[in-house]
Amino acid sequence: MICVSVARPTLRGCLAAVKGLEMAEIRLDRTGLSPEEIRLLFAAPVTLIATCRPGTRTDAGRTAALLAAIDAGAAFVDIESDAPAALRKTILAAARKARCRVVVSHHDFDRTPPRDRLLRLVAACFDRGADVAKICCRVRDARECARMLSLYGTRRNLIALGLGELGVVTRVAALFLGAPWTYASLAPGEETGEGQLDLRTLESVLKLIQHG
Repeated sequence: MICVSVARPTLRGCLAAVKGLEMAEIRLDRTGLSPEEIRLLFAAPVTLIATCRPGTRTDAGRTAALLAAIDAGAAFVDIESDAPAALRKTILAAARKARCRVVVSHHDFDRTPPRDRLLRLVAACFDRGADVAKICCRVRDARECARMLSLYGTRRNLIALGLGELGVVTRVAALFLGAPWTYASLAPGEETGEGQLDLRTLESVLKLIQHG
């Protein structure tokens, strides 16, 4: 499955973006949506992931945004493995009560750690309540791409993606190696991660691999 990552700043833009999609991630940290607008968005008939990375909202603001999404029917909520413990526990408790599944994610924007460290990071995500663990690390060569892809088969419900231009191969290979989904942008210029392909291009690449 392809999950389209959406980061449009307005409710109107987000609703237009998710229309007709099978699955989408809403990057709430890149929107100006209020809790009321978030509830309206997450009531849309689409499988939606609520994500709110640190940086643009306070911890209290992030908590309020994610709780609004969960309350409105988010299928998944994404919380960082190194998020403040109080924030993580609040979101996890609300998600469990609402039967919203939890993605616990780890990002390393500088490097790809050794494989034993990666395996510990995966284990930590599940220890912290993940239904799906997501590991994203910057890759600088083919060996680091292979190291990220080698995580598949070690655990179920795992997404391992390389950041940067060289990480494109990991985003394509993910679906063939057991990831529940991979990420794409809605269109060129709307990427939310380095190395992210747009939906149309990713679909074309997948069809080419599957059918030749």
